[in-house]
Amino acid sequence: MPCHNEAGAIAKVITDLRTAVPDLTIYVYDNASTDGTDDVARAAGACVRYEALKGKGNVVRRAMADLDADVYLLIDGDDTYDAAAAPAMIEALLTGPYDQVTGVRTQLTDSAYRAGHELGNKTFNSVVSRIFGYPVNDMLSGYRVFSRRFVKSFPAVSTEFEIETELTVHAINARLPQAEVAVGFKDRAEGTESKLRTYHDGIRILTMIVKLVRLERPMAVHAAFAGVLFALGIVLGIPVVVDYVQTGLVPRLPTAVLASSLILLSVLALMIGIILGGLRTVRQENIRIAYLALSAPGAQR
Repeated sequence: MPCHNEAGAIAKVITDLRTAVPDLTIYVYDNASTDGTDDVARAAGACVRYEALKGKGNVVRRAMADLDADVYLLIDGDDTYDAAAAPAMIEALLTGPYDQVTGVRTQLTDSAYRAGHELGNKTFNSVVSRIFGYPVNDMLSGYRVFSRRFVKSFPAVSTEFEIETELTVHAINARLPQAEVAVGFKDRAEGTESKLRTYHDGIRILTMIVKLVRLERPMAVHAAFAGVLFALGIVLGIPVVVDYVQTGLVPRLPTAVLASSLILLSVLALMIGIILGGLRTVRQENIRIAYLALSAPGAQR
């Protein structure tokens, strides 16, 4: 559970989780807080660990590497998510069985979402759903439950709030079984402030989507780029060819060179796409092997 600076909110989240799932082992990762969050979390009964590299992605990456469990529950420490939904999410994961259960936020108050955040989330949901061909209803939710085989096959390269995007796309591309459960979402505690910066983190999330499209759909991206270059080369080259057929001369040599270069670049772009597509296949196979090395959640039930 990534740790924010709101010590009081952390204590309440720990208490609510303990009430909802009494046998849950709760870890709080202190991410360079300065308000005594670690002491408050420890006093509330959580195991406290530290991650010096700032950013939610760094915290999640560290926690997934350090901790070994059959079921992992990830929740933000700002007390905006309904901790009482945890048993239903865990049960859904085990009975599916699924590898990821995402808590889809349902506002309990009209002001739960900050201005612009709800629109941005819906936009990103639509973009990812369309590009990757899988319906996504709350891509940026910070409330999720994972199986052990999901966590141990997840590359986790994000550093900040784009981690949720990476989690979502990983599950889609690896074709892992997943489900969504509606969870309550409320206002932050008075006097606290979200660490999510609307424009800065929105750009980072969009950049992550573009990066994942390039990595996970390399043939489509490079084929489109190659098509544009080829079309430009043809448009510029046809008049040169016509002149040559009619006169036997190439009066527009620079245009001829440019057209030829564009055609060659289009071929090169296509070849790069083919190579990257092969590398993607190898990467997906390695992820699959790591995934299959572990048993499904609830297999011993």
